[in-house]
Amino acid sequence: MTRATEAADELDLAYEETRHGRVNSLEEAAAARGIEPAKLIKTIVVRLSDDDYRFVLVPGDREIAWPKLRALLGINRISMPSADTALEVTGYVRGTITPLGSTNAWPVIADERITGTISIGGGEHGVGLTVDAEALVKALNATVADVT
Repeated sequence: MTRATEAADELDLAYEETRHGRVNSLEEAAAARGIEPAKLIKTIVVRLSDDDYRFVLVPGDREIAWPKLRALLGINRISMPSADTALEVTGYVRGTITPLGSTNAWPVIADERITGTISIGGGEHGVGLTVDAEALVKALNATVADVT
């Protein structure tokens, strides 16, 4: 078990865990999990201020549209924390970050294109959790918006 699977269990979120070991790209991870890259969800932690962060869930084939995210949040400046800061505020190293089991329950924003069966990081390198997108969004109380 990982902190992410423990958190999923606590949230009564149905999932299928896939362990495939380290990969070198999002495409390799998607292939190892048997899904299209668009269905592999990236969790990106963004910094609003020194003690305020958000998790942004983005389809694997898309990138954050920073103007859209800033408009949604009503702020002019968002930054990406350093790897050390990301670890400090989530408990996860880059490449394994997920809102599930994070050491801080930062608010979650999910891109509106995240639908159907998806795979999100399982909190360790080479671990993915296949879940229903709607169930994940509900379990995380995520804000759904066009942010890519």
